[in-house]
Amino acid sequence: MTRCLVTGATGYIGGRLVPELLRAGHEVRCMARSANRLRGQVWYDRVEVAEADATEPEETRAALEGVDIAFYLIHTMAGGADFAERDRTAASTFAAAAKDAGVRRIVYLGGLTPAERPSPHMRSRAEVEQILLGSGVPTVAFRASVIIGSGSVSFEMLRYLTERLPVMTTPRWVHTRTQPIAIRDVLRYLVRALDIPEGTNRAFDIGGPSVLTYAEMMRGYASAAALPPRLIIPVPLLTPSLSSHWVGLVTPVPARVARPLVESLRNEAVCREHDITRYVPDPSDGLIGFGDAVRLALHRIKDADVATRWSSASTPGAPSDPLPTDPDWAGGSLYVDRRARVVDAPPEALWRVIEGIGGENGWYSLPVAWRIRGLFDRLLGGVGLRRGRRDPFRLRVGDALDFWRVEEIEPGHLLRLRAEMLVPGLAWLELTCLERDGRTVYAQRAIFHPRGLLGHLYWWAVYPFHGLIFGRMPRNVAKAAVAQAGRVKVSSRDPV
Repeated sequence: MTRCLVTGATGYIGGRLVPELLRAGHEVRCMARSANRLRGQVWYDRVEVAEADATEPEETRAALEGVDIAFYLIHTMAGGADFAERDRTAASTFAAAAKDAGVRRIVYLGGLTPAERPSPHMRSRAEVEQILLGSGVPTVAFRASVIIGSGSVSFEMLRYLTERLPVMTTPRWVHTRTQPIAIRDVLRYLVRALDIPEGTNRAFDIGGPSVLTYAEMMRGYASAAALPPRLIIPVPLLTPSLSSHWVGLVTPVPARVARPLVESLRNEAVCREHDITRYVPDPSDGLIGFGDAVRLALHRIKDADVATRWSSASTPGAPSDPLPTDPDWAGGSLYVDRRARVVDAPPEALWRVIEGIGGENGWYSLPVAWRIRGLFDRLLGGVGLRRGRRDPFRLRVGDALDFWRVEEIEPGHLLRLRAEMLVPGLAWLELTCLERDGRTVYAQRAIFHPRGLLGHLYWWAVYPFHGLIFGRMPRNVAKAAVAQAGRVKVSSRDPV
């Protein structure tokens, strides 16, 4: 069993590496400036946490005590003109502390840096790599280009640009070649770095099986996401600064985060060697291709490792899934309509109403609106409302419920329905029975994950009707729960 230290565990790569190391049977210690930032992780109770700042020698030395392998995953993506000096100081401090602590190997993930005119951030990554390789501690450094997975800044920028702009004017860098790699393959290399012979001190280029331009990646994303083909019109006048502000305007990725990525895209990022196969052979079925990597990130490949349910957002089941520590803008757009109401009835009565919803009992708001929506769905070739429900009183996971499907049910507490009507995206309706301060509360969420620009337009087109449909449901559900409680009370007084 190897004792590993993971820095940057609150970041994109680190947060996904930790469970992979645990799954491989290694002991893991996470180094973070604040342990509180890790508490939302599902693996928090299985790791040791050391609070330390990589620029503080004593703190870093203590965090590295007793460690065999140290993963250095720290890099400043944004934050002022002195970012390179901060990265230099942190890498130098960490390297010296690792040598003092007797660490056997440092593993670093950097970027594919061009030989000519690298961007400031890529130049900084190359400098960090050289500091670690020259530290006296054997170092394995991986150089990667665009990483494909939900939560990766590069992938999120690609996602939003492609989904929101069916026609786009783009800078010249869309024709720059790059070699994207799936997050699963990156993590496989990082974990298998522990098997590379001791004393190895060098960098390895890693990339996926295809070399693509950014324009080809946008078209490939559109195809994998089942979007119409995108029309891309290059405009040579957009500078990196203007491009980053343009990305910040069109997408929720902040301009200060987008700028280093845009600056890096000016340069080709293609592997110059594939020597890593001497130590870590490619999988028998090959590295994950770009299209499959996108489909994994979008949950469009269904296998044992990929969560396809809404709940995967809070309990990730695969490296491609979002994590609680990812930025708010990671994972794609999500629209949510929330409603809640205090119910003057016991939770048992409210739950009976929730579990009995749909079919002959209806949806407790504007029956004519639901019938029109069902008819409209059938005219478009959908299932409509004709399916009803299997049982008038009980539901189970997988049941059809009008034009919904029961995705999850926690008896007495939660009913989550996934829409099977024809909509340009994914939709859920979540009904919850809660107890707060001795009171019964009904909570309701309508959730929509749009697909492409049409999905966004659809949400805003139907949004005015939400107040009529979803707004009336809490009031009518509450009334039905009170009536249900009254019937139960009367029944309990009836003579046997």
